[in-house]
Amino acid sequence: MNKVILIGRLTRDPEVRYSQGENATAVARFTLAVDRRFRRANDGQDADFIGCVCFGKQAEFVEKYFRQGMKMVTCGRIQTGSYVNKDGQKVYTTDVVVEEVEFGESKASNDAFQSNGGQRDFRPEPSSAMGDGFMNIPDGIDEELPFN
Repeated sequence: MNKVILIGRLTRDPEVRYSQGENATAVARFTLAVDRRFRRANDGQDADFIGCVCFGKQAEFVEKYFRQGMKMVTCGRIQTGSYVNKDGQKVYTTDVVVEEVEFGESKASNDAFQSNGGQRDFRPEPSSAMGDGFMNIPDGIDEELPFN
């Protein structure tokens, strides 16, 4: 089985091109910065940068709705390949072929992330208009509650 699930932030806007031929297909390439769970000693890197590609409607969706810094959830498979570069050297590639993509956070969370200069540890401001979904309990009602 070959299945990959990634949650990370786009390092830049997705690059979209269209294939040649009668039935041109959209091809989107992008890189996700995926945080590492643990940090190794003497290793300053705390994220992996993983190349991804998707095709067709999925590529058009990514082009339309995703921008640099946005959190993205992807499911797909690892695919390896090779090609000969202009210097005649064989170059080996590894990409994640994305089959499913979702937003990794709400638009409000992403806007707060972007306005905070891309810092990871931010606290969104509570919105009094939205409310928190809980009702305020009036003072002095403690005796009537079935739990304490």
